[in-house]
Amino acid sequence: MIRRALLLLLASLLLCAGAGQAQAAGYRYWSFWERDGEHWVYATQGPSLARPSDGDVQGFRFAVSEDSTDAARPRGKADFATICAQTPAQDGRKRVALVIDFGTPSDAPEGETPPAARTACARVSPDATTAEALASVAKPLRYDTNALLCAISGYPEKGCGDQVSRKQSPEQSKPAAEDKAPSDDGPSLGLVAGIAVVVALGGAAIWQVRRRG
Repeated sequence: MIRRALLLLLASLLLCAGAGQAQAAGYRYWSFWERDGEHWVYATQGPSLARPSDGDVQGFRFAVSEDSTDAARPRGKADFATICAQTPAQDGRKRVALVIDFGTPSDAPEGETPPAARTACARVSPDATTAEALASVAKPLRYDTNALLCAISGYPEKGCGDQVSRKQSPEQSKPAAEDKAPSDDGPSLGLVAGIAVVVALGGAAIWQVRRRG
């Protein structure tokens, strides 16, 4: 009887943990990335502050994400030589390769369809920021009052960093290695604590049975 009760308690804890992972709050926004060799790295500055060098590759991805560790990376080819192959170097100017990924239909605001992802080579002044490079090839851009980038090439038409709920299956909640930033896939603290309680209760119950015997 005691064993059955413990198993039921453990099952309840596992179900609660699964429910918490299946529905999580996120934000729909444009994330900003910098290319480091063969990998995307989440930018530590906003595009209006970052000043890329000639030959750099910068990326933008529209998606629903919980935070920077959960953010989806830009997809597609991301090497400077390919993106800027048709844009020759010019004295007094720098070239910045841009990857613009408008995301998937599941991340799109209601009633909107994401455009196809594309790349562009911006040729701008040496001191230009990433925002200025982006504006030269992907207008219109839209910002909010806090200078948060809300839209690239007019997408999305409205909204900016809106909070949304994401309902996922256990398989969907695990990001693909090349599509998501690294994250800790270990058990949650609540689940570990719950299992510890079950173990403790089990030990106490066994001790009581032995004492009565």
